[in-house]
Amino acid sequence: MSNPTTPPSFQSLPIAIIGGGITGLAAAQRLHSRGKAFRLFEAAPRLGGVLETVERDDYLVERSADNFLIKTPHARALCEELGLGDQLVPTNADRRGAMVVCRGRLLPVPEGFVLAAPQRLVPIITSSVLSVPGRLRLACEPFIKQRTSTDDESVADFARRRLGREAYERLVQPLIGGIYAGDAERLSMLATTSQFVEQEREFGSLWRAARKKQLAEQRERGARYSAFMAPRGGMKQLIERLIATLPREAMRVGVAVQAIERGPQHWRLRGTNGGSLGEFDAVIVTTPAYHAAELVAKVDALLARELCGIEYSGTSVVCLGLHESQLKRPVSAFGIVAPAMERREAIAISFGSYKYPGRAPEGELLVRVFIGGALQPQLAERDDAELLAIAQRELSQLVGLAGEPRVMEIARWPQRMPQYNVGHLHRIARIEARVAAHPGLQLAGAAYRGVGIPQCIADGQRAAEACNDSAPRRAP
Repeated sequence: MSNPTTPPSFQSLPIAIIGGGITGLAAAQRLHSRGKAFRLFEAAPRLGGVLETVERDDYLVERSADNFLIKTPHARALCEELGLGDQLVPTNADRRGAMVVCRGRLLPVPEGFVLAAPQRLVPIITSSVLSVPGRLRLACEPFIKQRTSTDDESVADFARRRLGREAYERLVQPLIGGIYAGDAERLSMLATTSQFVEQEREFGSLWRAARKKQLAEQRERGARYSAFMAPRGGMKQLIERLIATLPREAMRVGVAVQAIERGPQHWRLRGTNGGSLGEFDAVIVTTPAYHAAELVAKVDALLARELCGIEYSGTSVVCLGLHESQLKRPVSAFGIVAPAMERREAIAISFGSYKYPGRAPEGELLVRVFIGGALQPQLAERDDAELLAIAQRELSQLVGLAGEPRVMEIARWPQRMPQYNVGHLHRIARIEARVAAHPGLQLAGAAYRGVGIPQCIADGQRAAEACNDSAPRRAP
């Protein structure tokens, strides 16, 4: 117990965490493991943010992300720390790969094409996804002059320059644009796929980089999919295990924070109608950048302005449970991506039960149709009946869907995907400089250093360590 005569500057106060998604929960778990008190505030009635798994008639339905990359180790490491290591399952090896809509037909994404780079030229230049002129242009990639400027450029500019217009439109745009639900004409290469920029700088050619570095994991068909894993019980298994490790009294669910204030000694949080939510040694903000801007507006107007400059897109996800016989033209792949030039109403289609076991009953299929994004934001805002009609229409035209679904679940995620547009890294540097001027304040989450689950976990842990290190050291 604190001595009541101790000066206020030496009172031990908890660290506040605003936002109870995966970033906030990872920060809380790290602080708790270090023996540091915290209070987590989540405005929604549940924890987990966009990671949400629901069970419907023996279907295990993910309402957003359904797996994570293990090359970036933080998600897998956290699962192992929580005792979930033996519950992680890899993707189904029999169906790895993706299909791409090409002139109204479904064709396999060529072997060896990884996001924005050709790793194996022969399968790519023999694929009918590209016309003969498009294949010949792509085959010239090793001879394209290396870019000397270090300025950021868009994914579209990079891909057209190195691979040609057709490879960009048919392959790069749907693959990268789909991941970020974004506009590849505006997305930053440095912020989204910097590895390819580095390969060009080091080797002068993406194909030559693959050959010289012997990237074996990217040589096999669908290799990038083999690098993904998920908890056997869905993403909720990770969220539930995280929550179980944390003190219940420290979690304030259904409590919205309206503002952050910097007092003479500590940080203060204000809730609804300006009511006090307490004083804290430090504050970690893990909400979307536009909400973080509102919270810090009174602390630093320039910081708030920079945060407002991070744009967001939104999607709606139509999840359907079907009998396998309802697909008259089934595909042997994890999903389908649709280039913008095809003018389809869906960004992508994912076959969840093809990817992982236990997602659908025997003989049935879990399908998720992604609608909206930066290029078609109005579609994501349609009502449920219209979204269902879009999903059924796309599935009917592409894979021959017949009949009505057994199960339907619609997830809406408006303004939840940050857009790493050209100049994003410079903006983040400016944001970090402003944050550094306010000891005890940390920003973390998908808006800054990576949109994937592993990156969000890492950012939450980083913020927790920074706050723990900067918190006043107390005498026992």
